[in-house]
Amino acid sequence: MTQEEQEQNLMIVYAVEGYAKRHNMSEKETLALFRKHKITQAIRKFYGVLHTQDLDENVFFAEDVIKRSVG
Repeated sequence: MTQEEQEQNLMIVYAVEGYAKRHNMSEKETLALFRKHKITQAIRKFYGVLHTQDLDENVFFAEDVIKRSVG
């Protein structure tokens, strides 16, 4: 596994934990929601931009992706 892949995985873990906390969900429920809306793939796709931001931006990014796919 490359350094970049490791960093992407950490960003995904942080996004799952942060989203779960902000929305009073379990990490398991959040991961299922992320899979449904392909959040993990989106974080990997936009890693080039997201890794330059604060880690909390991963949570906001996930919220935006979900809002756009639902609304």
